[in-house]
Amino acid sequence: MDRLDSPIRAYAWGSRTVIATVQGRGAPTEQPEAELWLGAHPAAPSRLLRDGRERTLVEVVEADPDAELGAAVAAEHGPQLPFLLKLLAADEPLSIQAHPDAGQARSGFAAEEAAGIPRDDPRRNYVDPNHKPELLCAVSQFEVLCGFRDPAQTLAIVDRLDAPMLAAAVAPLRARPDAEGLRATVTGLFALGDTHREKLVAQVLGASRDQPGEPYATVVELAERCPGDIGVVVALLLNRVRLAPGEAIFVAAGVPHAYLRGVGIELLASSDNVVRGGLTPKHVDAAELLRLLRFAPGEVRPLEPEEPAPGVRVWRPPVREFALTRVELDSGSQLVELPADGPRILFCLSGDVRAENRHGALTLSSGDAVFVPAGRTVTASGTGVLFQATTG
Repeated sequence: MDRLDSPIRAYAWGSRTVIATVQGRGAPTEQPEAELWLGAHPAAPSRLLRDGRERTLVEVVEADPDAELGAAVAAEHGPQLPFLLKLLAADEPLSIQAHPDAGQARSGFAAEEAAGIPRDDPRRNYVDPNHKPELLCAVSQFEVLCGFRDPAQTLAIVDRLDAPMLAAAVAPLRARPDAEGLRATVTGLFALGDTHREKLVAQVLGASRDQPGEPYATVVELAERCPGDIGVVVALLLNRVRLAPGEAIFVAAGVPHAYLRGVGIELLASSDNVVRGGLTPKHVDAAELLRLLRFAPGEVRPLEPEEPAPGVRVWRPPVREFALTRVELDSGSQLVELPADGPRILFCLSGDVRAENRHGALTLSSGDAVFVPAGRTVTASGTGVLFQATTG
């Protein structure tokens, strides 16, 4: 087991207290801290000590992928850790976005490489050739927009508003209350010129102020932060999901989503590819977003976990790159064996947890993380909450 020293990404929507408090540092911090990255993504890899020398986890894995990942994982995913674990702290809403599937990621990355766009250019959508399915497990109550609402629900929401421009915009959905009508409506919204868009957003905002209920409160909240942004109107078409602590959702490729606020553990394929459509000062590429989006409306429900032992929850989404385990330990707990065959990262969210295998034992306090190579049984004991990321 190797202790990890992991980087923090300082995005404007982050928190000045959450990550620092988990790690036992002073708060508030000078700048918002949005994500603690635990993994081997080349943009911000964790670091560790091996043989008395500091190395990145990227270097360690590439030096001996069969030993670190296991021969089967290395054969399937190549000489790279296939997942990235994050502690995410959102004090403000993130962009409306979607992520590519594997084929889209490879072709998009190749096209931007061929165009000579530097990888650190903010105009890039594809900074690596990997897809980015993701799982979010709430630590606090977590609010997220995710997936398109059922068309009947969307039309009922629109009908309560005195907003003729909005009624005209959703006419394709009213004519065809299905995926094709949804596609036509969303495409039309993103195609609006600046003047028409600003008038539409203003009209929807004014009408929403007079209506009670979640969809209208969301419009007001987002419009105050991003005035004139078409994402304010698109948000009406999306499900608003509230996750209680310990609940999780899976976001597949092409699913539109926007994290609104909360603290969560996010586990994803090792990628940083994001295509944005609004609610952000960052690069927006509506045409590319429309190419990625899956217009499959319906309710979004938390992903059901396995519960192999008291206090243990395991989420296995339909991907090969990752699975997430949450272990809640108390002082009376016996040893809990953590289920995994492949490489793993353990992250202690709170308390003091002892992780042990035949090579030794380490005590993890709040904010600590370790990397465990493949093929090593690990048990946990102590008091606290521990997350494990491993392959699926």
